[in-house]
Amino acid sequence: MTKDKKYILQGDVIAKKLKRLALEVIENNIDEKELIFVGVQTTGVIIARWLQKLVRKLSDVKIEILTMDIDKQMPKEVVLSAPMNFNGKVVVLIDDVTNSGKTLLYAMKPFLEFHPKKIQTLVLVERSHTQFPVNANYKGVSLATTLQEHIIVEVEGEMITGAYLA
Repeated sequence: MTKDKKYILQGDVIAKKLKRLALEVIENNIDEKELIFVGVQTTGVIIARWLQKLVRKLSDVKIEILTMDIDKQMPKEVVLSAPMNFNGKVVVLIDDVTNSGKTLLYAMKPFLEFHPKKIQTLVLVERSHTQFPVNANYKGVSLATTLQEHIIVEVEGEMITGAYLA
């Protein structure tokens, strides 16, 4: 980690936030036997994998992970890693940062062909510039920023090492 970056989260704090998020997901889905985590490439997938490990340690709920490819700037096509019937399922859509809500809104597209029991959204960092009617159900941290600032979540392999303002 470079010291000239304005870090809002360090790796150790992120680990605590992920554990809290896992507990929240378990609590809000206490009667469920299975959850489907859908991680938005690339960092959302890493977060989903971490949450899967944490939920497995803390509960008996089965977690299936799918990955989602979507162009965050121009989200026309949404591609899931595997076809699935989402009828009656609980889907947790996971991304690193929510800015305007556009990615999460368009990411709902594959599920609209089905009748899921619930669709929940989870982000590590939520910014307060929502332009679309989507809010994260679960958030590691909410942050007020200027429109010019961006939040970058750093990863090294499968480790989430920090998040900073750019």
